[in-house]
Amino acid sequence: MHFFASDKKDLSVGDVVAWVKSLDGQVTCQKDFAARAAKYGGFGRLDERVAAALRRRGVERLYSHQSEAAGWAMAGRDVVVATPTASGKTLCYNLPVLDSIVKDKNARALYLFPTKALAQDQLAELGDFSAELDGVATCRTYDGDTPAAQRPKAREANIVITNPDMLNAGILPHHARWADFFKNLKFVVVDELHTYRGVFGSHMANLFARLLRVCEFYGARPVFICCSATTANPAAHAKVLLGREPRLVAESGAPSPEKQFLIYDPKLLDKQTGLRRSALFETARIAAKALCGGVSTIVFTRSRINVELLLKALRKKLAEEGEDPNLVTGYRSGYLPKERRRIERDLRSGKLLGVVSTNALELGIDIGSLELAVLHGYPGSVASAWQQIGRAGRRGGLSAAVMVASAAPLDQFLAARPQWFLGASPEQARIDPANPYIRVNHVRCSAFELPFHEGEKFAGEDIGKILDYLAEHGVLHLTDEFGDKTYYWQEDSYPAASLSLRSATGDNYVIIDVSDGSRPRVIGSMDRHSAPTLIFQGAVYFHGGQSYTVEELDTEKLRCYVKISNSDYYTESESTARIEITEEFGQSGIFGWGDAVLASTPSMYKKIRLTTHENVGQGKIDLPEEEMETTACWFTMPPRLLDSPALGAAMNGLVNLIRNTAPLFLMCDKSDIQIHARLKDPKLRKPAIFVADNVPGGVGLAEGVFELKGKLLRACRDALDSCACDTGCPACTGAAPEGLNLKDEVRELIDEVLKKCM
Repeated sequence: MHFFASDKKDLSVGDVVAWVKSLDGQVTCQKDFAARAAKYGGFGRLDERVAAALRRRGVERLYSHQSEAAGWAMAGRDVVVATPTASGKTLCYNLPVLDSIVKDKNARALYLFPTKALAQDQLAELGDFSAELDGVATCRTYDGDTPAAQRPKAREANIVITNPDMLNAGILPHHARWADFFKNLKFVVVDELHTYRGVFGSHMANLFARLLRVCEFYGARPVFICCSATTANPAAHAKVLLGREPRLVAESGAPSPEKQFLIYDPKLLDKQTGLRRSALFETARIAAKALCGGVSTIVFTRSRINVELLLKALRKKLAEEGEDPNLVTGYRSGYLPKERRRIERDLRSGKLLGVVSTNALELGIDIGSLELAVLHGYPGSVASAWQQIGRAGRRGGLSAAVMVASAAPLDQFLAARPQWFLGASPEQARIDPANPYIRVNHVRCSAFELPFHEGEKFAGEDIGKILDYLAEHGVLHLTDEFGDKTYYWQEDSYPAASLSLRSATGDNYVIIDVSDGSRPRVIGSMDRHSAPTLIFQGAVYFHGGQSYTVEELDTEKLRCYVKISNSDYYTESESTARIEITEEFGQSGIFGWGDAVLASTPSMYKKIRLTTHENVGQGKIDLPEEEMETTACWFTMPPRLLDSPALGAAMNGLVNLIRNTAPLFLMCDKSDIQIHARLKDPKLRKPAIFVADNVPGGVGLAEGVFELKGKLLRACRDALDSCACDTGCPACTGAAPEGLNLKDEVRELIDEVLKKCM
């Protein structure tokens, strides 16, 4: 693969930016961010011993947001800190926690991180800080990697660092062993709050309700300190998650170094089809230029496959230039924990010059100072994009970030209309803790942990009907002694062991590698709802960088059998769907939202080559129809267009635009929603377009569409106008029927629908 002619090796990040602007693609956006001075606050009520330890660590003053957040927490107020990447949020929670331990050696704190990497990073930081305090605070991790012999010691530590999965299955069900810990629990730290959205976030709200029940049982009322990337609703999101009203600290006092940001759109090769030079190739070309010039670089991409493809290309170029190819490495799920810890250390020490990562390094893991961030495509949300951009320039000096737009419609929309990105407030994190599938499972888990009394609420809600239902089905035993109705757990197994926090229902397929017929092994799992479109017979399944072909799908026993295949393609399914409105919650003109049943039948799949993304084959899928109860937003077509012969094509074009732009507003992936057009809906008796949560029970995405309908449709109109094609193409409306100017038809439809939004 040819990148560029060999030239001088010692480059500045400014040189790399100038070189990017000289390429044959188009820089559609350049934004220069000036350096910003720090704002400081005092140590406040902080114990002098902790303040002295800070000074010994070189911290003479706190940034204003650190001082404010620590002050509220020490005063007993729940806090959510929503400041940019690298603003020093760690001290916002470590200071009040260590202050409490210095004053009371029995004080305890629970730290929750969404990944083990973040937990290990925090363990090292706390260990160093505690050493400055003569080891007054003991700190332990408690997760799936903790050896059984060390787990009792973790329960005795002042600070326990864990993750949601371990809290769910390893701590709360066994709270009696943790009695002393819960009695003295002063703080609960929740980092990366913005990651708790959708299904995962809906589970987390219920998990926090279980945690607070156990705390109340032991007489504790811990203060919550939450940290989040910038979202549109950090305080409101924290309130729904915790069931409490936190103080918001959103103005950062940390200094910000000078930064340049570019959006680079690869060269257009075919105007009508929207074909462009590969964004993967261009990302590799830019990163290779920087690495060969000695500029420390992080590359972000959305898939594990692309991590490996980019890493291979970069190492090849480094070797061609006479550099050590091992100066750059990959980082993603599937790497062993020890391997990831080594990579993090080598990045901090400068032993590694670059890394190619999925969003695993988007979070606040300390990987030292990097000069350049290269984003292979829009990462899916404004919040994630700014997290990744913020990974460069963490230690001062000029830094830069380049977002390389892919041919995906949303990428092209943002490349053509960068003001939508630069001027957009980050998306709202949306969850639905009352999702019935999720709520019932957590009530079961909570009943195992502690019996429920009649009238007792869970997450502030009346759950009497759920308790009666579980009692009627033999899950709980209802007693009525002395007029006190109590629901006790009576099944044999404990329910948290089989509860997945990342799927709405507990039904999961187990994926079994049968390549070695004599030694089958389990390599993964997948929720039942997603399985028919991802692991049908003939599908390619990727795990740990290895490709497998699905040999058989047992829909009764929920087993998927795969074999190693080394395929050079991936599979993409298509399905037919029907949707039925069951209950309406809200209505505004031609728009409505409510409960719906979504039924889908996978029908066929395409084989897409990994390197070129061309269609290299197809096959049939033979699976039964799956029904799902969810929530949906819908809107009927304006009366003026009902007789138009092109209405069906225009509706399909608008469906394509909504599918590609909705994630910009909903903080979700395209796969989290389903969008369908019906030329005559039986219930509405009119042509209608439906946007449904692709999650059993829904998690608030359809409601978000209902609330943001005007903004979403205007974005669709802008996406249509910004596309370079003449009559419609796959990047905007989808393929246009021959002889029809589909762009004009869709434009007229959007304008008519927008009139009904006023």
